[in-house]
Amino acid sequence: MKENGNVLGEVERLDNSPFRYFLGELYGGNSLRGTISAGNDKKRQRVYNTMFHVPWRCERLIVAGFFVCLDSFLSLLTIMPARIAITVWRVLKTRQFLWPNAADLSDYGCFVVLALGVASLQMIDISLIYHVIRGQGTIKLYVVYNVLEIFDKLCQSFGEDVLQVLFNSAEGLSTCSTDNATFELMRFILDEAIAAITLSTCIIAHNNALLALLVSNNFAEIKSNVFKRVSKENLHNLNASLVFMCEVLIDAIKHSFLAKFNEIKPVAYSEFLEDLCKQILNDKTDDRQKDLTFIPLAPACVVIRVLTPVYATLLPAGPFIWRVFWILLWSVLTYFMLAVFKILVGLVLRCLATWYVNLRLKNKQHVD
Repeated sequence: MKENGNVLGEVERLDNSPFRYFLGELYGGNSLRGTISAGNDKKRQRVYNTMFHVPWRCERLIVAGFFVCLDSFLSLLTIMPARIAITVWRVLKTRQFLWPNAADLSDYGCFVVLALGVASLQMIDISLIYHVIRGQGTIKLYVVYNVLEIFDKLCQSFGEDVLQVLFNSAEGLSTCSTDNATFELMRFILDEAIAAITLSTCIIAHNNALLALLVSNNFAEIKSNVFKRVSKENLHNLNASLVFMCEVLIDAIKHSFLAKFNEIKPVAYSEFLEDLCKQILNDKTDDRQKDLTFIPLAPACVVIRVLTPVYATLLPAGPFIWRVFWILLWSVLTYFMLAVFKILVGLVLRCLATWYVNLRLKNKQHVD
């Protein structure tokens, strides 16, 4: 028994030696495998979804949504004026006033709202607002920016409801009887005024929020870049490519981890894109809301406000009639370019939407 005890003690001392311990760890495998459980195909798929599938499908959906919004914006600047001009020409040609339908009244309402929005922007001195905001303290600017951002979101959400009510009033006015014509007309005018006030508020709040953002949230970027010597080419890349890539990266990270933590599969983004394509093709079989609701009135007001002084610098000096001629010429050329662009964007969108809907249908049939 004494000899056996000595042998066990000798073996124990050999097993506990540092060299034998290091050899055991060396041939025993990575110690991380003992603290982290082994994965499986499901977890591997989650990693692939977070890093590859969700960003790709999300960016594809965002790009498609951007071009749908661009198509709606171009429609407001090209299709709506053409419809109004055709209606006015028909009245002047026949010299008979016909009661407008709901679509025509909606066009008139949007045109009035657009005109009032541009007029409100013309009365705003953006440079004065910029200098007033720049003179404030940093902490105060953060508070002002957050308040304006929330106010802007509320106005935008409320503006969608106001336009829906305006279109409903246009439909009621177009189909009303003679007895209710006065009531429907007054309600249409009231909804028109509310829509114009809401749009003006959204524009003003959006401009203030944008200026506050430029001044308050970008102090660090201004400090790190303003004193650097850069060439013209590098400056162009800093204002365009870098901003675009940062936005893409932020969207990819945000949606990837939202999908991961909420267990949303990447196929959901493909379904969203399919619904958006059906909306483009007017192929929605149910009565749900539109998948993408974009109101281009505020951006159109801003674009017109920005282009007005640019075109004013292009007008030559001369008699009033000569300046009117150049104004009409630039307006016609601008409308022609926008109309051509609208046609190209619309046709490409419809072709790609048809292709994607058919592709999704084939994939579903293959899975079934």
